[in-house]
Amino acid sequence: MLGAVVGDIVGSRFEHVNARTRDFELFTDACHFTDDTVHTLAVCRALVRCGFTRENLARETVRQLSELSEAYSRLSYGARFNLWRLQEEKLPYASCGNGAAMRVSGCALAARTLEEALALSDIVTGVTHSHPDGLRGARAVTETIFLARRGVDLSEVRRRIHENYYPMDFTLEDIRGDYCRGLRLNTCANSVPQALQCFFEAHSLEDAVRNAVSIGGDSDTLAAIAGSAAAAAFGIPAEIAQQAANYLDARLGSILEQFEAALGGER
Repeated sequence: MLGAVVGDIVGSRFEHVNARTRDFELFTDACHFTDDTVHTLAVCRALVRCGFTRENLARETVRQLSELSEAYSRLSYGARFNLWRLQEEKLPYASCGNGAAMRVSGCALAARTLEEALALSDIVTGVTHSHPDGLRGARAVTETIFLARRGVDLSEVRRRIHENYYPMDFTLEDIRGDYCRGLRLNTCANSVPQALQCFFEAHSLEDAVRNAVSIGGDSDTLAAIAGSAAAAAFGIPAEIAQQAANYLDARLGSILEQFEAALGGER
């Protein structure tokens, strides 16, 4: 989950001005957390409040997404999410946007089985992104993180994503020049496979995040997704973890600490 936060913060300064390079300073004064971090931590707090079970999780996810997006209303949210958070009755709006995929890393960490991880993912995603590809994108990320954290060979993980979710018959070199042309880059279909490939071609968290920035597009979300998977597979260097934590305020830092404490050493 912290891997998603790291990726979001590093990618934040490239979201609107793409770098398209792997050669850049990871953390600068221009970096900041975005709605990706807020939503990731909202899901994590909902999971903690529900004891990592499905009971009342949908309702609690709605509450936490609402409360934290209101607390950080200055951030740039998607237009449809903005409408959702302002409505009194908050109903799913069938989005296939990549917001579904960037916020679910906590589900993969909280669950003891893949079946449970995917069930949690469906619940926290379906309160907003109820479109089949919103659910699919979140599931693909959740399964990747769950399997990577358990040491499954990454070629096998990639094969499973290819067979069950999205075609993964490309390399970053194949898409680096043309990725942004003519695509709706904020959809799951046009960002989840690319973000996961940034992870599959990496050898560390930093490597995955640099890959994500190098292809352009929705850089903070791509890096958040790639970073969440890479953290599960490779861990997070202490220096990078501390640097990222420095960008969080007391409220978000506390949610992060509570989630990690609730996980303990059992998952």
